[in-house]
Amino acid sequence: MSFSDHEIDGRPKKVAVIGAGISGVVAAAHLLREGIEVTVFERSSVSGGVWTYDERVPVEPDYTSVHATDDDPADSDEVLQHSDLHHAPPGPCYEGLHNNVYTRMLETTLHPFAPGTPDVVRHSVLADYIRDTSVKTGVHAITTYNTKVSSVRQISHQPPLWSVSSTTLQASPSGTRTLEKSTSQYTHVVVASGHYHTPRIPRIPSLAFFKSAYPTRILHSKAYRSPSKFAHKTVLLIGASVSSTDIARELGPVAKTIYQSHRGGAFDLPASMLPENGVRVEEVIGFEGVEGKEWKEELKEEDALPVRVRLKDGKTICGVDFVVLCTGYHMTLPFLRDYYYNAPIPTYCSSDSSSEDSSSGRSDTGTASPTSSLSRTEDGEEGTSKTTLLTTGHQIHNLHKHMFYIPCPSLLFIGIPYYTATFTLFEFQAQFAAKVVAGKVSLPSTNAMREEYEELVKAKGSGKGFHSLKGEEEVYVTELVGYANRQLKGEERLVGHGKVWKEARLELIEKMKEMAEGKGGGGREIEVSC
Repeated sequence: MSFSDHEIDGRPKKVAVIGAGISGVVAAAHLLREGIEVTVFERSSVSGGVWTYDERVPVEPDYTSVHATDDDPADSDEVLQHSDLHHAPPGPCYEGLHNNVYTRMLETTLHPFAPGTPDVVRHSVLADYIRDTSVKTGVHAITTYNTKVSSVRQISHQPPLWSVSSTTLQASPSGTRTLEKSTSQYTHVVVASGHYHTPRIPRIPSLAFFKSAYPTRILHSKAYRSPSKFAHKTVLLIGASVSSTDIARELGPVAKTIYQSHRGGAFDLPASMLPENGVRVEEVIGFEGVEGKEWKEELKEEDALPVRVRLKDGKTICGVDFVVLCTGYHMTLPFLRDYYYNAPIPTYCSSDSSSEDSSSGRSDTGTASPTSSLSRTEDGEEGTSKTTLLTTGHQIHNLHKHMFYIPCPSLLFIGIPYYTATFTLFEFQAQFAAKVVAGKVSLPSTNAMREEYEELVKAKGSGKGFHSLKGEEEVYVTELVGYANRQLKGEERLVGHGKVWKEARLELIEKMKEMAEGKGGGGREIEVSC
């Protein structure tokens, strides 16, 4: 399956890139290098993505919301016009955030870090790096800021053509805000919007009730900004992966006690990485009022939550001042709702690849037939069709190499995999994608992409772990580079991970082993105070 060089049926290629974080910037930069017309849409006022620090906290989600498709409704014009928090919500970056993958593993081919840059730096260094890369490569000049993409709809499959609708929030010197709506057509769409937008709220009995009663005492980690308000407090962190452990270590010097609950998941970090005042406890299975304690409509600063926290092992915790949900995020695609589990099958995407002419890459248009009934599960992703992109929000379905939407490969995704050295991994994806869009690399037939995808689903299973490249990153990149280079010659050929990256990776692995073997507070028994 291939795209012609720079025109489709006599029409020049135009690509829309959604997002100006690192994935969007590298995607646009490599498309520009191929001489392709690109427009980048960024809903905030700057590039930088998750590394952009905003001291404001985002609007918290409805704690009764569990599924990705239940959240992030289309905002009304009135809401968008009067609230930056809705038009461009602050991200999860907090005051003390730093990278946990060495900068030597993050440096792209587009722009070097400044000489002497340490391996571990603050968020501002990484945000500046992304912005400098954007300016240097010409991406900044073709980015429309303060612009939120509201809808992406396919007009035709062959030749590929997409309609992208957006809303730009304009502010006059007098402070008057106006919304400007626009719709344009593109031959390709690159989704590079990240997956740290919509908090995943766990199903825990009475959590929503206590959140509504004490909204400032229970929050998702996306709303965490600094340890200052947690000084001398007892904090319960729900979840034991990277964000939870990072926050625990930041709270360590100031908090009284830090409880970190876990479910024994594949992505939990060792309890030994907790600070001395950190305690690893079992999964939280419920919240309930404390018998004999007076119910208070409002809490004084010194008051603990009037809550008993029930754990899976039968123990309970009282005296908790704050609860922070470090439970991750749903993947959401609010501008691609036609591809949600409960949406009508897109007209122009064929799920039956038997009609395809693999030599031309063309498929007959028409309504696709689901291969199974569509349903939602809490942790799994069962019941998807061959055209579904999103069900529970744990993964994006039907992507070849975590990038190309199999029924319509002119819809691409950059930046989906995690547990990677994100900047460089996303650049490898961007380089590969740019060669495909430019017509220099042809994708396999739809049948072949479908077979490879289904084999991967069988091997890894559906759900949260599907897009994890933990321990698989080098193999993934080697496969991308090798496939592309079988069709490229000379200077066009791609180059995989270099010596510096590989050396830094080995050093990081050793450091993580040392940290995991350290002496944290995870072995202490909890004291039941209620």
